[in-house]
Amino acid sequence: MRHKKHKFQLGVKKEHRESMLAGLAAALFRHERIRTTLAKAKALRPFAEKLVTLSCKAMRAEDSARKLHYRRLAVARMRDHASVKKLFDEQAEEFLSRAGGYTRIYKLVPRQGDAAKMAFIEIIKADDKGYRKGGRRRPAAKPIEKIVTKGTTVVASENVVNI
Repeated sequence: MRHKKHKFQLGVKKEHRESMLAGLAAALFRHERIRTTLAKAKALRPFAEKLVTLSCKAMRAEDSARKLHYRRLAVARMRDHASVKKLFDEQAEEFLSRAGGYTRIYKLVPRQGDAAKMAFIEIIKADDKGYRKGGRRRPAAKPIEKIVTKGTTVVASENVVNI
């Protein structure tokens, strides 16, 4: 069955889509942050993260033939030697300590002319902790210090407690 085979078509043919993603990935690794449409950013994320994974595998490989193999796979997919060189030589060391999630997408206001949804996609730095899981962060409740003796009244968060 061919279910879920057409995730990011972007309204173009396969060859055009591959070329477009290769160009976007090259720009992303060259500039570390690009502005594009939200649909293209969502399509670029898995493509770029697979390229980063190739660079991490090349850094961990001990065999020089294996390192060259991973670099050639990246060049075949991205088609830009300068961006592949920057990814493998400069940026790959940062990603070794990270276990995935190498890119982040920020949504922007719609574009003026055609109201297309816009977004920034950026490469996350190695020391970035990101957001905690579970939604928005709530401030922790402050502990109430109380010295209690018999016959005193303690006021805690507007509740009167007689002891």
